[in-house]
Amino acid sequence: MSRFLMGKVQPAAYTAMHALDKFMQESSINKNHYELIKIRAAQINGCAYCVNAHTKEALKLGENPQKLYLVGVWREATNVFDEQEQLVLAITEEITLIHNHGLSDELYNKAIAVFGEVKTAEIIMGAITINAWTRIGVSLNMQPQI
Repeated sequence: MSRFLMGKVQPAAYTAMHALDKFMQESSINKNHYELIKIRAAQINGCAYCVNAHTKEALKLGENPQKLYLVGVWREATNVFDEQEQLVLAITEEITLIHNHGLSDELYNKAIAVFGEVKTAEIIMGAITINAWTRIGVSLNMQPQI
């Protein structure tokens, strides 16, 4: 079923979302980490459009295709994902599934120890940003462009 395009119906809101995207792109977050955040949140939220788009983007950044196949099962593929990637994916899951218990103190403290406050804040904002986008995509039944 065809649904409206948010950018046409609410252009000011869409512009604000793009401003948040621009902030994230200009931040110091590792670009590959950011794509992993986007892919994992999109998988959890069931946004096929976003999974497809961000997998393509990760490939353009030179990410290993085999790694991308395993994002959804990263906990069983710890030999594939390094400590920082595992931490980024765990944070993404806890934020995406915020209704379960929020971002745990244990994970928050580990992120601060590994990344520092600024990068941890960027990881959190990255997860928040893609969660907003995936909710738009799923709500409006956006289809992947193959």
